[in-house]
Amino acid sequence: MLVRSSRRSDRSTRGRESGAVSTYVRERPDRTTVALWGIMILTHVVIFVAVLPAMLAGQYVGDINVYSNWATDALSGHGWPVFAHDWVYPAGALLPVMLPKVFGAWAYEIVWFVMILAANSFALWGLIRWGRKLRDQTAAIFWVATVAILSPVALLRLEGFTAPAVIFGLLFLATRPKLAGALLAAATWIKVWPAAVLVSVVVVSTKRWVVVVMGFAVTAVVTLVVWLGGGIHHLTSFVNAQNGRALQIEATLSTPWLWMAVFHVPGAHHIHDTALVTEEITGPGDQWMIQNATWLLLVVMAAIIVLLVTATLRLSRLTHPMGKEVDLVLVGALSLASAFIVFNKVGSPQYMLWLTPIVAVGLVVRPPDWKVPAILMVAIGVLTTLVFPCFYNSLLDLNPLLALVLGARNLLLIVVLGWSISKLGQAAFVRHAIPLGTRPLGAAIRSTSY
Repeated sequence: MLVRSSRRSDRSTRGRESGAVSTYVRERPDRTTVALWGIMILTHVVIFVAVLPAMLAGQYVGDINVYSNWATDALSGHGWPVFAHDWVYPAGALLPVMLPKVFGAWAYEIVWFVMILAANSFALWGLIRWGRKLRDQTAAIFWVATVAILSPVALLRLEGFTAPAVIFGLLFLATRPKLAGALLAAATWIKVWPAAVLVSVVVVSTKRWVVVVMGFAVTAVVTLVVWLGGGIHHLTSFVNAQNGRALQIEATLSTPWLWMAVFHVPGAHHIHDTALVTEEITGPGDQWMIQNATWLLLVVMAAIIVLLVTATLRLSRLTHPMGKEVDLVLVGALSLASAFIVFNKVGSPQYMLWLTPIVAVGLVVRPPDWKVPAILMVAIGVLTTLVFPCFYNSLLDLNPLLALVLGARNLLLIVVLGWSISKLGQAAFVRHAIPLGTRPLGAAIRSTSY
């Protein structure tokens, strides 16, 4: 009833507002939209041209090299990941990893770029469409800016597929919870991080059971396919694959050991992991952190969930909680996702793409309230790209300046975590703190037809 009545109200006022809205849409939004599409396409073209020499030489760049090798081994009869042996990723990641190989080894990177461009463009289209209804394109501008800034990893890693899926999952939560649940579950089966968004949705949203059912349905399909393929014993291998990992050089938790290595403390040095193709750091006392980092992360996540539950109980006592839920879902998701980065012994540049989709949807909800994390994420993106790929070799050489740049990036991540927990704490304990803003997403997007 709420959706239908909102649409009737929208139709009844459309005539009175048509003059103002049409003038706005004809002028500034068209120029902004053209610029956004131009920058998005140009970003993909520039990165493609940058890797073209390597492609012509029969080589692959970044993680695409690893993905292509996995696909080649599988098709050559050496066993498919998950089906034949343990894998570092969930089973759903096989789809984007294997699909480009169908078109031939020579076309792998080309097909990959086409797929990434399609995913990012779909997300941009959605943000622009919602932005037109809200008369604000801040979210679309932020999305294009962060994709461009983080393009060396945003276009070459699996997060390039999960981030757009999370954007649409959150945008559809208020109006199409079944589709939202399916998208978020599918994204989680590609990379684990969207589980942070799912947890927030399940705790906060009154549509939680719809989302849970769809999540179980997607999980059932994935499990059935893996079971039929004889890999049921490897289905959850991605969970155990992280347990034995050492401190990665870019992780926030690795900061003390990075500086030990910079100052040549005995026993502190950089290590290259040939199996996982990662760069790690070691030094005095690192074994305690390696063994206890997972427990530390779980304690922090549990505390955030308790805070989120408390805020949700306060929200449920409001007279009209509908629409305000999405605000709390976003703050909870940002808290959980940023905590998963800050308290993780593994750290990679693509992890920033865990936060940008949440902030982008936050900018759809109410740009003024989400301006702080948006600005922080732009700065984080710039610092991340300076570290990798711009001056990554200098970091591996333990250059103090690059250690400072990385430290600044990690400090800003802590600030983002602090901002989100602060908002969550206000929603949980401060009187009149809910709603978190003045314009609920649900009311805004119900006027958008899909």
